[in-house]
Parts: sequence; structure tokens; C-alpha cells
Amino acid sequence: MKFKLALVFLFISNTLFAQDTVFVRKMVDTLTSPYFWGRGYTKDGVHKAADFLSAQLKHYGVKPMDGKNYLQEFSYPVNTFPGKMEVAVNGVQLRPGKDFIISPDSRGVMGAGQLIKKDSTHFVDQQNRIVLSLEDKLTWSVEGRTLDYTIIQIDKKAIKETPLTLNVTIENKLITDFKTANICGIVMGTSKPDSVIMITAHYDHLGGMGDKTYFPGANDNASGISELMGLARYYAKHPLPYSVAFVCFSGEEAGLLGSKYFTHNPLIPLTNIRFLINLDLNGTGVDGITVVNASVYPKEFAVMQQINKENNYFVKVASRGKAANSDHYFFTEQGVPAFFIYTLGGIKAYHDVFDISPTLPLNKYTELFNLIVKFNSRLAGGR
Repeated sequence: MKFKLALVFLFISNTLFAQDTVFVRKMVDTLTSPYFWGRGYTKDGVHKAADFLSAQLKHYGVKPMDGKNYLQEFSYPVNTFPGKMEVAVNGVQLRPGKDFIISPDSRGVMGAGQLIKKDSTHFVDQQNRIVLSLEDKLTWSVEGRTLDYTIIQIDKKAIKETPLTLNVTIENKLITDFKTANICGIVMGTSKPDSVIMITAHYDHLGGMGDKTYFPGANDNASGISELMGLARYYAKHPLPYSVAFVCFSGEEAGLLGSKYFTHNPLIPLTNIRFLINLDLNGTGVDGITVVNASVYPKEFAVMQQINKENNYFVKVASRGKAANSDHYFFTEQGVPAFFIYTLGGIKAYHDVFDISPTLPLNKYTELFNLIVKFNSRLAGGR
């Protein structure tokens, strides 16, 4: 069953080659399905995603970057929640992900207790070392450690009365050496293969919180990976004079760990990278795009703006300076020129269970695809 979805997608992908919007929707639907369980740390989610994406690159004709294997393996510690995730306040059972989340560095705990009010939004069960926090929005993340207490964040709208009693069963498991991998492929250039344009995006997300709730990660970052995979499919059929490399990073949600590892252990010389484009949060675009590092590389940004002006792809191509907010960052720190592109407008779901494929518009996928293709062509000396 491990490759079932991958094989299904392979059979239909040839028929979708000319239908970019259909291709990207199918890709996002696939990556956000329960089979991949949030592309995280439980139910083998991130490993299934790595197998699937590697199989796609091979099917497109993209070669492994090191000539042998698509996977660049590395590891790091992560606190996971693979089992029970039950919280009741005042005798009312709450829904994981929707009514509450657990701070990702929390320990597991089982017990019942009385809550003591500390202020208007914080309550403490001293016996079980639990802090209950009322929040306006629930936003989850990833941590590589476990505290000696538990923090439960609850949506204010889920609590009708002052919290007085608490009953919980929460299971956690700290994995000190979680093994994962970057996925690295390349299409060799036709005349200048040592000059490289690199396209990157992270494929990992938050995974599951308990055994019944997962975070689909449609915009973050099934959207960016789908854009990357569409470009990989395209360049395998239409190579440039320059080589075009593709890296799907793992460990981004844990602190840009995959891109950091790659820059410290590069599979191609970093000095060979003419330019890098990192794709993250690419599922919208009605209000334009933002280009991080635009002010750092004004010449290349002017080229991108000119292409947009000529083709009217986006209402705005906004400039932003240097920021350590996605996988481009460690490359920039090593002297590699890079842009990080994210889209603007549309849905607000982020790091929550509502970042799902059905509500992700993907209405500017083709425009972003074409903007990147034309930009890369000009970098490589064409039009």
C-alpha cells in the first residue's frame, strides 16, 4: 500500500501535462490527503511524501542530483504526539485541532484536576502540572524538546463558562534522532551545465496531533511543492542552457533544518548556483506576490518586475528585504543569490487544521509558473 497513491498519480500524470491547473490541484489534493498525514512525524507521513515525490521526479525524467539517489538523509530531534489526544473542560469533551492544541514541547500527561485562575486567559492544574491558555487563534508548530509540564491552548469560542475542571489523556514521544531527507534532482543544461538555476520548496508540514487529527498543509507548503513539481516536469521536457536543480526540503517547520543541512553539505558547489528561487505559500495571488531579498538583488528584481509588466501576471510584485523566514535564508548567508516568493490575498489559514485543499484557490498557479519560466530564461541568456 506504501506506493498506492504514488502509482495512481503516475498513471494519470501524462494526461495532465498540458493542463497545469488540473495538475496542481491533483498534486495538492494528493499531498494533503490522510495517507500522508500532514507530511510529518507520525504514521510515517513525511517518509511517504518523500517516496512519492522521488517517484514523481524519476517519472518526469529529472535525474538524482548526486547521480545515484534522490534522498539526502539527515536527522534531528522532534517531540511527537502519536497516540491519545483527549481533553475535557468542565466535563465537555473538546475537539483536537479545532477546539484545542497542545504546545508542541509539552510532555504527555493523564489525569483529572481542578483549575486555578491566574488571570483572564490562564488557568493552572497544579497537581498535574498543566497550564490552560485561552486563545483567539490556534496555531501549531514543531519542537525538538519536551518540557516537564503541559500547555493546552484552547479556542476561546469553545469555552462557554469559566474553566473549573480538567480531564486529559495526552500521549507524547520524544524522538531524539528523527530520520528524514531532502529530495534533490537536476536537469542538466544543454550548453552550460556548471551554471545552475535552483528551484526549492519544503515538503514537510506539522504532521498529526494525536491519532485522529492531522494538519493538511495545503498552502504551507503543498502549494509550493506543486509549483516546483510542475516546473520539474516542464524543464525535463524543455531543458535550458543552464542546469536546473530542484530541492524539496524536509525539516523546514522545525527551523529550516533541511536547507541548513544542504548548505553545509552541498551536492553541487554553491558557487555554481546562478540564482535560487524558493517557493512557499503559493496557493493564492489575487493581491499579487512578495519577493523576499528583492532589495538585496535589485537587478534581478527589476527583471522580474519587467516580465510581470509585459505580461500582466499579478497586480503587484512587492519588494521585501532580507528575512530568515524560509529555506532561501541559509543560501543567502552563504552568498548564493536567492528570492523567496510567496503569494498574497485569499485564505488566512496557517499552521492549523483549516489549511485544506478544497478552500485553497490556486487561482494564480499558471501566472506564477510562467513568471518563473520567463525569469529563468532571461537569467540563462534568453528571452
